[in-house]
Amino acid sequence: MTPSTLETARRLHGLVQSDIRRMTRECDLAGGINLGQGICALPTPPLVRDGAIAAIRAGKSIYSYPEGILELRQAIAAKLERKNGLRADPLREILVTVGASGAFTAALHALLDPGDGILIPEPYYGYHLNAAILGGLEPHFLELAPPAFEVREDELCAALRPSTRAVVVCTPSNPSGKMWSRAELEALARVAAERDLLVITDEIYEDIVYDGRAHVSPATVGGLGQRTVTIMGLSKTFSITGWRLGYAVAPEWMVRAMTVVNDLFVVCAPTPLQHGVAAGLGAPASFYDELRAGYARKREWICDALDGAGMNPIRPQGAYYVLADVGHLGHASAREAAMALLERTGVAAIPGSAFYRGAAGERLLRFCYACEDDVLREACRRLRGA
Repeated sequence: MTPSTLETARRLHGLVQSDIRRMTRECDLAGGINLGQGICALPTPPLVRDGAIAAIRAGKSIYSYPEGILELRQAIAAKLERKNGLRADPLREILVTVGASGAFTAALHALLDPGDGILIPEPYYGYHLNAAILGGLEPHFLELAPPAFEVREDELCAALRPSTRAVVVCTPSNPSGKMWSRAELEALARVAAERDLLVITDEIYEDIVYDGRAHVSPATVGGLGQRTVTIMGLSKTFSITGWRLGYAVAPEWMVRAMTVVNDLFVVCAPTPLQHGVAAGLGAPASFYDELRAGYARKREWICDALDGAGMNPIRPQGAYYVLADVGHLGHASAREAAMALLERTGVAAIPGSAFYRGAAGERLLRFCYACEDDVLREACRRLRGA
């Protein structure tokens, strides 16, 4: 037989499944409590659930347009104007995608070319980095220092290279919970205009904020609107991470190109589930108030437990993750620290190295507190005894 020359694509070299997924598997094997992956193990709101069930019963199960059902795009447009101060034409400036990750992929492939540079603040969400690498882009980094993770205009400029064509803004951030301030976004607007940069946002945690803070969509600041792809999602707000529904908002020419990519990669988002979230976007303001209050309570529980265990938490401004400094505990790496914690307490966390290139991540673990109150209380009890 002739020896085979088949092998994996070169674009995959160096890429492996993230520690986020790996720790979920390790947690399942140990029968532990998963405070690692942001699976959002909370009940689906009845309005969303029943909207999807009604669509299935009504036989709304065929392909939608690649850009999504009009009913959902109209609901998104109304929500954007009401909550974000953004006006978008539901016919031409909104694209429904398979999760926020699908919107990010569509933006990369529609608006950037292989070899282009993309600036990613660190700590980063690993999907942003690896999806960019898979798309043939060259990642550049802006290191943000804990605990404030402040973005400084001079450091932003210094992180850019001649080939940088885009900047990723994740606010509220996964993994740090940092929220970009208006002043930071104004600095970004100045730099983006000077360098003619595309801005790609990830705002999927926009509804989960604390201490009276208000989420600011970058596209509403300065002149960023005409150079920004605003990416939002429905998975976290409605606790439906497995439904895989997100959306992008951008100028018409960008959405037109992204829709071509979306069609080629996935055809469309699941039709009956689109009807479900369209119903959910009509939820009253009290739903969002209760959502924030519930997560604020959970944040206090997990931070208090981590303090009690000697794992110094960096209190998040938004989202539902907390980074904890465990560097003083003597482990050789963050992965070793995460495995030791799982073995000792049955609680899974994510190694900070999943969000950093270098040594800074080896001091950190990320905990997710998007779970039922009784589950989180038990996890906190175990952590205090660590």
